[in-house]
Amino acid sequence: MRKLFQYPLCGFSRAVRVTLSEKRLDYEMVYEAPWAPSDALVEYNMLGQVPVLVDIGGTAISGGSAIREYLNEVYPEVELIGSEPVQKAESRQITDWFDHIFYKDVYYPIIKEKILKRFAKNIDRSPDPAYVRIANSKLAEHLDYISWLIDRRNWLAGKNFSIADIHAASFISVLDYLGIIQWNKYEMAKSWYARIKSRPSFRSVLNDNLPQVPPNADYSNLDF
Repeated sequence: MRKLFQYPLCGFSRAVRVTLSEKRLDYEMVYEAPWAPSDALVEYNMLGQVPVLVDIGGTAISGGSAIREYLNEVYPEVELIGSEPVQKAESRQITDWFDHIFYKDVYYPIIKEKILKRFAKNIDRSPDPAYVRIANSKLAEHLDYISWLIDRRNWLAGKNFSIADIHAASFISVLDYLGIIQWNKYEMAKSWYARIKSRPSFRSVLNDNLPQVPPNADYSNLDF
């Protein structure tokens, strides 16, 4: 059985989980706290960072982008990037936007304030409301970008569901879990996210419920 070392509120971990489900690949989840990695995780990744996928046969791949490319090369039966060069480039370009720009502008600042400062040892626990306000203002820009894309195409990278949708929704779902997003302000982005929430591959993500950090009341609601 494949193993995925992951943290439920890690956007990269969620993206791998959804990708595995879209490709209909069975796997076992191994819970890891980013601030206290297990010896087993460090054995595969000396930095102790998630996600790490251990495939059947023992091949271990670390990092969201590396796992994504590995899965698309080794298990191509379900195509999630695109069949044409332009489609592939667009899927990767938008995926990189969320993996890097959205991560830096929005996801990490909020996760640092809401999660890491509560549990990590080697971090300043002093709250910084301004840090979150800036991230929230940036969040609006990114949701407007999603709305702009969806106004022009069926899915983020074109007519087909792709890794771009998976990665964007995986990061956004963490913020939705925390109750950060005021969806009534972003109806077009909301309609896109609602379609993704309804996909079978997203069910396990919507079932996440950490006792230390419970989800907002509408998190698993498909009609939110």
